[in-house]
Amino acid sequence: MNKVGIIMGSKSDFEIAQASIDVLKELGIEYEVIVSSAHRTPERTGEWARTADERGLVAIIALAGAAAHLAGVIASETNVPVVAVPIAATSMNGIDALYAMVQMPGGIPVATMAIGKAGAKNAGLFAAQIIGRSDKAMYEKLLAYREAMKEKVYKDNEAVQEML
Repeated sequence: MNKVGIIMGSKSDFEIAQASIDVLKELGIEYEVIVSSAHRTPERTGEWARTADERGLVAIIALAGAAAHLAGVIASETNVPVVAVPIAATSMNGIDALYAMVQMPGGIPVATMAIGKAGAKNAGLFAAQIIGRSDKAMYEKLLAYREAMKEKVYKDNEAVQEML
């Protein structure tokens, strides 16, 4: 079974992580969630990353704010694809986290999404797309997901037209 790992630097990030979890649940993707800090619990974080492959993880979503080293630390410890989600945790509204996540040195890739819930939702979809490259059933679910989004826009347009 394909499984996605979700790691966040603190419990306060859970509200944003929920958007990733919701997408994974909707698509029927197994996941595991952990709170572990790159700075406060580096040994635990490194061990979790180093054992990701043996636990069956095919992608990791890392959510962090401020200095936002979590995704980079995870990526340095595993070859499992890492998807970073910056969180607005400081007066810089997530820009600091975004800059930290997209400035990875060559050789340690991290895919970085938008700041906040939209980024977390897209991280879940991106992980599903990774799975969908080798899992036809997941690929079909993603096609249906996009079709449902398209149909919602059409229905929303009809509703707006009726209000005019």
